[in-house]
Amino acid sequence: MSRLRVRKFGVWSVAKIYAVMMFAISLLIAVPYGLFFILWGVFGGASLGGQAGLAVGGGGVVAGIAIMIVIPIIYGVLGLIFGALGALFYNLFAGFLGGVEIEVENV
Repeated sequence: MSRLRVRKFGVWSVAKIYAVMMFAISLLIAVPYGLFFILWGVFGGASLGGQAGLAVGGGGVVAGIAIMIVIPIIYGVLGLIFGALGALFYNLFAGFLGGVEIEVENV
């Protein structure tokens, strides 16, 4: 077994990975919520009938689509920012403390 030490992370590479991971995870949450809002808008608005039903139903559909598009983008941008900050802080503290040691085995 050999021991290795992670001394530094590439800030841009960590930021990209975090952005993609956060985007993917947020899709798992945003798509069901968006579909719920769309279905609520369609079926809830239809029960009201007339102009009120059209207003409520249309708003639910628009909100649902917006949730499915905007939330993953926001999470992706936040993942990019906080991934970069996390890598920068790791690099800073690893310079003082020596980094994280890992043990690997060649099989």
